[in-house]
Amino acid sequence: MIRTWRLDDARQTLALSSTDGRMPQVIYWGPPLPEGENLDDVAEACQIDVTGGMLDENPDLSLCPEAARSFPGQPGLIVRDADGTPLLPKFTLRDVQTDDGSLTVICEDTANRLTYTAEIALDPETHVIALTARLNSDRPLHLHWLAAPVLPAPQTADEMIDVAGRWCGEFQLNRTPWSPGIRYRENRTGRTGHEHFPGLIVPCRGAINASGQAYAFHYGWSGGHRMIAEELPDGRRQIQFGHAARMETAPATEFATAPLYAVYSSDGLNGCAVSFQRHLRDRIVTWTKPGTPRPVHYNCWEAVYFDHDVPKLKDIASRAASLGAERFVLDDGWFGQRDDDTSSLSDWEVDPRKYPEGLGPLIDHVHAEGMSFGIWFEPEMINPDSNLYRAHPDWALGAEDQILGRQQKALNMALPEVRDFLYDRIAALLHAHPIDYIKWDHNRVLPMPDATQTRGSYALLDRLRADFPQVEIESCASGGGRIDFGILSRTQRVWLSDSNDALERLLMQHNAALFLPAAVTGSHVGPRTCHTSGRMLDIEFRAWVAAQRHMGFEMDPRELDAREEAVLRDVTSWWKDNRDWMYAADNLRLDAADPAVIAEQQLATDGSRFVVFAGKARTSTQIAPRPLTLTRLDPQARYRITLRNRGSAKALSRGKLALKERSLDLTGTALMHQGLTLPWSFPESIWVLEGQRL
Repeated sequence: MIRTWRLDDARQTLALSSTDGRMPQVIYWGPPLPEGENLDDVAEACQIDVTGGMLDENPDLSLCPEAARSFPGQPGLIVRDADGTPLLPKFTLRDVQTDDGSLTVICEDTANRLTYTAEIALDPETHVIALTARLNSDRPLHLHWLAAPVLPAPQTADEMIDVAGRWCGEFQLNRTPWSPGIRYRENRTGRTGHEHFPGLIVPCRGAINASGQAYAFHYGWSGGHRMIAEELPDGRRQIQFGHAARMETAPATEFATAPLYAVYSSDGLNGCAVSFQRHLRDRIVTWTKPGTPRPVHYNCWEAVYFDHDVPKLKDIASRAASLGAERFVLDDGWFGQRDDDTSSLSDWEVDPRKYPEGLGPLIDHVHAEGMSFGIWFEPEMINPDSNLYRAHPDWALGAEDQILGRQQKALNMALPEVRDFLYDRIAALLHAHPIDYIKWDHNRVLPMPDATQTRGSYALLDRLRADFPQVEIESCASGGGRIDFGILSRTQRVWLSDSNDALERLLMQHNAALFLPAAVTGSHVGPRTCHTSGRMLDIEFRAWVAAQRHMGFEMDPRELDAREEAVLRDVTSWWKDNRDWMYAADNLRLDAADPAVIAEQQLATDGSRFVVFAGKARTSTQIAPRPLTLTRLDPQARYRITLRNRGSAKALSRGKLALKERSLDLTGTALMHQGLTLPWSFPESIWVLEGQRL
């Protein structure tokens, strides 16, 4: 007997079936099926034949593949009884509860006294499917592995794209061919990680940014994850995501995954990207002041580091305000005896040597300049050279002789007394001063993976957010080491990378847009000579790359000459004039014909306007620029195209291109198929095109 269920929106259908009371499996995920489609026949049509060397029946690729049913691949659950005995669950379907746009699948294993619950919800506006799994038992068990509900991968995909990286080099894309066996990635560092962003894209054959079918996945958890993309011997493919294995160190009667967010697109990789961008911005992030413009940041870190001097900081704040900054962020070095990174983490009290009158005079000055005030914390960490460590060495996580990271250990966030201490110190400062922003850092990996650490950090953040709902929080972890939808349900901004090198940022931002909207992605204009790469870049390139995201400055404004000040004021003014519509814009990656060009198009939700940023990362192989085609425009509409920074054309750009003199009026068809040829440019420069629908 076959039972079937389906979830639908305007873009897709997800259909499941259960045969003879077994755990359901996904039988279809793709473009919308007609309302009258016979799902029993769909289930029959996806069955595969049996031949020599195979079992007499193919085991189901169910929501939680079961080893006890002879499943030939990686199981969705590995669990042991309290005495260490391995269990081999075999579930039968108990109930499927349907609601508007959601399914709750409940299965049970009476012999092992287990209940498995899968919740699947389809958002009809963002087209994102959220899937979670839960395991319940009548006695404590040891969990090795629990996958979120398992989905099939398409047969027409030749490769998969996942995300790697490093400090100052986040969001690097890997392309791996499908082949028999598994692509296995596991992050056991205890945080999301620069190295293992929990995302995967599976493009079908021929898919590019702007066209084709693609599937994408993101696991919304900040404590380390495991990803399995497996091709079985029979050719079927499965995608599994969950917490890193053995993250649950204590036996329990209930275990649950974080949400797995899954997307199907018939509109290329951009379709996946837009769904994730909208879902994160509109469904997951809790905005502190909805409807208010995103303020231009100034962060003092690369101007002063630990050398805090109130008169100098006041001067820097005044200069930043004159350039257009609207929020001043006081970074590391304001507390304890913090003259370098070797001491005082966890001693969250203002350093009287540097601030003899407290923070009040600096905050008052910042407010007088028309800016709000933010401050840096690294709550989950502790230096052995700190008052707290001397009083409570037992509060540190891990062995006493562990390898330090940035001269620090992690606090054990599973301990309520640790969370209470941190809450009291942070809350005292927030009560004492008008602070509307926290840069929340996390500068080392954990000594071992432990899910209770992540849950403890979440609990502290949740408590602070509940009591100080107007304080915005940025997630920073040596740059982009903790970026995921789990942390972003508690924060409003991420620091994509500690690199303020605009050339490196250009590619990182381009790739991160597959998952992140511009509204949450901090990007700052760095110093003339980048502190992490040593590269010298022109102010115009630095400023326009920062203007692609949530804009800010992070340099010593005292180094700027008159031209640099003028350019920075101009670009900042442009960003302020456009930030309201850009906040909700879809960030679309363009398929540039020239591999040296990294280009994107930010398109207003109503289609009335757009801006294109076309950055040149290196020297082109051909002598003249290739045309750049745009995307998602109305083919019949006419658009007025203006080159915003036409005055930047260099002497070697000798042709009489109309864009260097005036605007052009072109149809969407022309822009999407023939495209635009931009003026010649040097590497490490950028063109900015504005489009207005007529």
